[in-house]
This record gives sequence, structure tokens and C-alpha cells, in this order.
Amino acid sequence: MSEETTATNGEVTEETVRESLRGVLDPELHLDVVTLGLIRAINLETTPIEVKMLLTTPFCPYGPWLVQQVKETAEAAGGREAKVEVLPEQWNPEMMEDPSLLGFF
Repeated sequence: MSEETTATNGEVTEETVRESLRGVLDPELHLDVVTLGLIRAINLETTPIEVKMLLTTPFCPYGPWLVQQVKETAEAAGGREAKVEVLPEQWNPEMMEDPSLLGFF
């Protein structure tokens, strides 16, 4: 594990996993899954790590690929197996860190 993905004491935190997930980009929107607000929850108290996320649309053509990228990145950052659940909730731009990045608001 690199220093970027662990806390000062060597413990993996939700924030370090979330920061690692910033490296997973939506290929159509060219923004990362965290900035887009797609990552709704990360639970490190379970084995495997649980990541709950949304897709920008229910029929996102890159959905399976994004889920796999999130899983692999969470596993690398967390140092153990991860499971990704895609929530049925509908995404909207207000969930983004900064909706103005896509020209909204």
C-alpha cells in the first residue's frame, strides 16, 4: 500500500479510499466518480469492503466497466476484497461536489 492510501498510523480510512476513487473517471463526462457524487457510501467495517454507488443513468453503457474500476481501486486502497453495490437511486447533478463543472446552476 502506498502512503497516499493509508492514514498516518497505517490504518486505511474511508477518506483514503475515497481519494483513491478520484482516479476512476467517467469516460463520457471526463470527471471522477467522487466529484460526480456517484460514491454514496464506503464501509470499511465489513469484509469485503462495501462501496455503494450510483450510475449517471440506469442504462449507462460504461456501467459494468465503472463498477469494476471502483471495485479494483477500492481493493487496492483498502488492502482487501471489495464489493460494489449499484443503488437504484437516480443520480442528478445536484449530487456533484460542484454542479457547475457540467454547466448546471
